[in-house]
Amino acid sequence: MHCPRYNRTAQQGVALVVALLVFGLCAALMVAMQREFTLFAQRGANLFLQDQGYAYLRGAEELAAVALVMDYDADQSRDDRSELWAQQATPYPLDEGGWLVGSLQDLQGRFNLNALAADPSEADEAAASDRFTAAEEFFIRLLQALPDAPLGQAEAVAVTRAIGDWLDADGIPRAYGAEDDVYFRQSPPYRAANRPMASVSELRAVANVTPQLYLALAPLVTVWPRTPAPLNIHTASLPLLRAVNADGDLAPLSEAQGEALLQTQEEQGGFADVTAFLEHPVFGDKSMAKVLALLGESSSWFLLSAEVEVAERKMRLYSVLQRNKREVQPVVRAMGSL
Repeated sequence: MHCPRYNRTAQQGVALVVALLVFGLCAALMVAMQREFTLFAQRGANLFLQDQGYAYLRGAEELAAVALVMDYDADQSRDDRSELWAQQATPYPLDEGGWLVGSLQDLQGRFNLNALAADPSEADEAAASDRFTAAEEFFIRLLQALPDAPLGQAEAVAVTRAIGDWLDADGIPRAYGAEDDVYFRQSPPYRAANRPMASVSELRAVANVTPQLYLALAPLVTVWPRTPAPLNIHTASLPLLRAVNADGDLAPLSEAQGEALLQTQEEQGGFADVTAFLEHPVFGDKSMAKVLALLGESSSWFLLSAEVEVAERKMRLYSVLQRNKREVQPVVRAMGSL
């Protein structure tokens, strides 16, 4: 027998179940949409803060260029540690909170690794000879003057020649050097670059360069400019000053002699000129004709290290700047380490 009351109750129950299902589906959709919206908003905020931080870092690059131009206008003959661009960096507070700081380093106050490539006219002689170029002699002395992990003379020669073989265009190993036959035995095997270095980090792939040696060398060397320029005697650090010695002498100056040069550099804001530098008492009457060609007093290549903090997020920019008279151009930029 048909019961209308029973049917109405059943229909109401079905309607309630359907309503609950629709409510649950809507709730699930709302939660998913809220999650997507939150992710979208967070992603947008991150991109905004990243763009804002990068804009500040580019501003630091522009300020560095202004400082370098002002320095050029003030004195075109030399660059030393007393000048505006070389002053200690201090954090600059930002209006919306956070800070910006930047500092310039003279890349010509470092040894240019690309100077170790054999000149084409010297390649055949260097391949089978125990004689060294002025740049090789300098670098051999530098390796023995490192404050951390100094090498013995024989080890320094092996590292120097291995770098030279990494740079030169041929596959013929020079005396004490290393070419493809050495790198093929590595795991995984690889070839020597046989071209100028594009980054100091390439040192880690060169034979005889240990991780400890790389860490000790990295602050003292550069690969800019590609065609090596003279070392600035007014901004060179202690290990580099110790690496200046007589032609043919593979031993560095003593630490005391290096300290004497550094003291003169710091107290007088640099040396009078290259001639006065080589007439310093620590050199005596040594023959310095070969090393003279490696030394200079002015710089055109600088490294900007800038860091910004915005909304408790930090970003860092490394920028290689080339100054050509009153024009300053970024040659390469990198976020993080260079």
